[in-house]
Amino acid sequence: MKDVYQISDLASRKILDQGAEKPARLAVIGYPVAHSASPAMHQAALDALDVDARYIRLEVKPGQVAEAIDRMKELEFIGCNVTVPHKLEVIDSCDDLSEDARALGAVNTLLLGDQVLGHNTDAPGLVRAIHEDFGIDLADLKVMIVGVGGGAGRAVATQCSRIGCDQLWLVNRTLEKAEDLAQHLRVFSDQAQHLEGPGEKLYAMTPDDPSIVEAAGHADLIINATSLGLKSFDPLPLTRGCVQPHHLVYDMIYNPPSTPLIKHAQSMGARTSNGLSMLLHQGALAYECWFPGTNPLTHMKRGLLSPL
Repeated sequence: MKDVYQISDLASRKILDQGAEKPARLAVIGYPVAHSASPAMHQAALDALDVDARYIRLEVKPGQVAEAIDRMKELEFIGCNVTVPHKLEVIDSCDDLSEDARALGAVNTLLLGDQVLGHNTDAPGLVRAIHEDFGIDLADLKVMIVGVGGGAGRAVATQCSRIGCDQLWLVNRTLEKAEDLAQHLRVFSDQAQHLEGPGEKLYAMTPDDPSIVEAAGHADLIINATSLGLKSFDPLPLTRGCVQPHHLVYDMIYNPPSTPLIKHAQSMGARTSNGLSMLLHQGALAYECWFPGTNPLTHMKRGLLSPL
């Protein structure tokens, strides 16, 4: 068995399952994907709940998502998780989207069958993670999100708007993407009259905006949704002065567990957490999409603590 499979390994069951006791029927697709801890937690639940299936890492280059999904369908995969950078591209391969995926504009979970159904468990997973890690509801916080140009950041921003966060700061290197999302969320809030989103208290800015330190001072929670931190020598995703002692800082990166942002925030006296809790909760929600009526959370948590 391999730690990471390629799209060429989906040529046949014989190739894909060589040397394995169980058939590969679930996967996480991404590029890169070798760092993913999803197999550890999902396999623990599959084994504990007596499911005859193996969960694998599948490296898929941008532009190859549709081909990978077609091959997985041919091999009768149950579904897959979708990670960076495919959460937007994969939408084109979906026959239908769940309410969350449609509202959030990104997909991180697929249910494969006669049709491809796209779900998004990232945002509801984050809500659970914030409550578990900090003991407070996300809806009660003023939030600055760094990196809203990708699927994960967009999903988090939309969820914050949906649940009624009072103020949102959308930070992105390309200001146009942040402004477009801000306008989308304003329209969304206006149309969904039963929701009390941030309305006009929604701001778009770049990490080098001269006013970002002042803006950050008004936030309760800072979320890093960029890839900055995957490497130890990465710069901080925003100006050092932005992080202050009163902040809660959540870095969606979980490997490495202590990113430059986490280390800096801790040195400033801020409370921190990484994306492992979000990974766990979004994973449990994804598992329940594939196997309704199950309760995999305890098994998955054990798998993360004792990775394969």
